[in-house]
Amino acid sequence: MGFPSYCKWAALALAATAAAQTTTSCDPMNKTCPADTGLNKYRLNTDFTAGSLGRWNTTAGTVTTTDLGAKFTINEQGDAPTIESEFYIFFGHVDVKMRTANGTGIVSTWILESDDLDEIDWEQISTWDTEAETDYFGKGNTTSYDRGTTVTVSTPEETFHTYSVDWTAERIEWLLDGVVVRTLEYADAVDGTNYPQTPMRIRIGIWAGGDPDNSEGTIEWAGGETDYTEGPFSFYVESVNIINYTPASAYRYTDKTGDYTSIKATNATISTNLGSSNSSSSVASSRTSSSAKASSSLIASSSASASAAASSMSYVSAAPAYYSSIFAMAVGSFVAGLMQF
Repeated sequence: MGFPSYCKWAALALAATAAAQTTTSCDPMNKTCPADTGLNKYRLNTDFTAGSLGRWNTTAGTVTTTDLGAKFTINEQGDAPTIESEFYIFFGHVDVKMRTANGTGIVSTWILESDDLDEIDWEQISTWDTEAETDYFGKGNTTSYDRGTTVTVSTPEETFHTYSVDWTAERIEWLLDGVVVRTLEYADAVDGTNYPQTPMRIRIGIWAGGDPDNSEGTIEWAGGETDYTEGPFSFYVESVNIINYTPASAYRYTDKTGDYTSIKATNATISTNLGSSNSSSSVASSRTSSSAKASSSLIASSSASASAAASSMSYVSAAPAYYSSIFAMAVGSFVAGLMQF
């Protein structure tokens, strides 16, 4: 196993400086925010080898398209190229086919992230070679640290693998090359209060956890200090395939609970298959809706319309701030692992 032992992780956690969470320009838990732009169809497939980023915005650094796909490269200290979807989804399935970067302390990652700081993550630290991490986060809650697991991936720096998330109101599944490697039930996330359940954007990027300017704990967590003279370090994303279980033009929070039942969808698609018939009415959320029960086994056939969606605030943090929340989750997760022994 490439990762250090749980004891080592606990030591790193104690050495680390507490990392700030990603910030937002409008927190729907505290005030009324503008509605989020939704993905108003069930499917969106982006093939980055075709030469365009499509409906993805570059939020940090430079991301280019190549024959291998979207290319995220760290050339020098401070680089952290990142893209994010120009829309939100509300429960869904996302496949990211990618080949991770090499280099000590280099982290290749993709996440789902909401306005009230819900997160679902895949991340690969190149130092640990064949190990990837899965994490989740609920509304910036740092009172529990039992969210992370590790998954074995064969030759991730040489081979494209598909890292997936299937997310419903009842459970989250992380899949690697189509095989479920982790499941989180709603009730297992602090009785649902720490369960990611609000409309999410998708973010993909690369950063140097081993940057010399990072805290000692961060550098050790990433496996050592990054030597930029060994670069450049490049991460490739061939494609992203999305199924949005609640297609809608916008999502609005109707109260400040951050609960999925409070989310309303505008112009929601109500067809029970992957076609696109639209309704101008809002659709009330429900954990018993067929979309909430949708799973990876349904993707090839149909995904019923889910319950509804959310209001918005756009993230204002730079890429390094975004990645700091991932670090906080990873360190805390391994503290919990120690406690199990």
